[in-house]
Amino acid sequence: MSKHRVLTGITTTGTPHLGNYVGAIRPAIQASQKADVQSFYFLADFHALIKCQEPDLVHQSTREIAATWLALGLDTDNAIFYRQSDVPEIPELCWILTCNAAKGLMNRAHAYKASVDANVEAGADPDFAITMGLYSYPILMAADILMFNAHKVPVGRDQIQHIEMARDIAARFNHHYGEHFVLPEAVVDDNVNAVLQGLDGRKMSKSYGNTIPLFLPEKQLKKSINKILTNLLEPGEPKDPDTSPVFQIWQAFATPEQSIYMREQFAAGIGWGEAKKQLFELINGQLAEARDRYETLLANPAHIEEVLQKGAEKARAYSKPLLEKVREAVGIRKIK
Repeated sequence: MSKHRVLTGITTTGTPHLGNYVGAIRPAIQASQKADVQSFYFLADFHALIKCQEPDLVHQSTREIAATWLALGLDTDNAIFYRQSDVPEIPELCWILTCNAAKGLMNRAHAYKASVDANVEAGADPDFAITMGLYSYPILMAADILMFNAHKVPVGRDQIQHIEMARDIAARFNHHYGEHFVLPEAVVDDNVNAVLQGLDGRKMSKSYGNTIPLFLPEKQLKKSINKILTNLLEPGEPKDPDTSPVFQIWQAFATPEQSIYMREQFAAGIGWGEAKKQLFELINGQLAEARDRYETLLANPAHIEEVLQKGAEKARAYSKPLLEKVREAVGIRKIK
């Protein structure tokens, strides 16, 4: 039976949060449990260097993210779990793809455009503090995906553009050099808004400082949930669930029946304190066992490193032969 390849990763620049879990980790681990799926999971530490110049933070984040995936039940015997920097074929492929990627395509990247717009609004040079890492980030992401010819890439809605760019780059390469790359497809969980809202109602993001770390101890988790933005409506007054971060986060963890229940509670005027209390109980109930496993793993970093090294060996069994074919295709060959 032919297996579809599914690939996803998280940049190692902070502690994993609920948004990472809902948008990437959870759907990826669910996909890995399917018999017809071959899963690739990676720690994107090269991507981390784009926006973080704190070595200890990158290192600590790598450890925490690896422990997170393992604690949540990732089966590393079935899935291929590796650190991006342990696969040297990826940066080499990135350069080859860079030589095939259109500059105009990169000009349209959301992250780059947002940085330029922020500079213009501040009266600065449009490219102030913008590195080539930020500018060409979509090409490295394309290399991550195309290196393993992934068919599906679970992402948040804000990352769909990058998958489309990877398709464009792959198609351009295939046109020039023959069919070497699968054109990947983005996979978004349509049952929830996979771009989870944070404490302030904006997208949950480390850059906004509005995240809820995934494995906070119970008391700290409750405190964080109590900080979620709400309006001034009193208990007994009907509330709109569709504009509430509390309901949106609830929906990301709830069953369809639980979502219907909470929607009814909002219409009946549930107090914000009670809604947040029930949200805490819902999330804590789902994460408590994994949180215990996470703490055990963090206390044993040597085991985490061993798992990653084994994963790199498995990943390179795919990346080395593909890169050899790509090198041959572009004319980088031994002289005979």
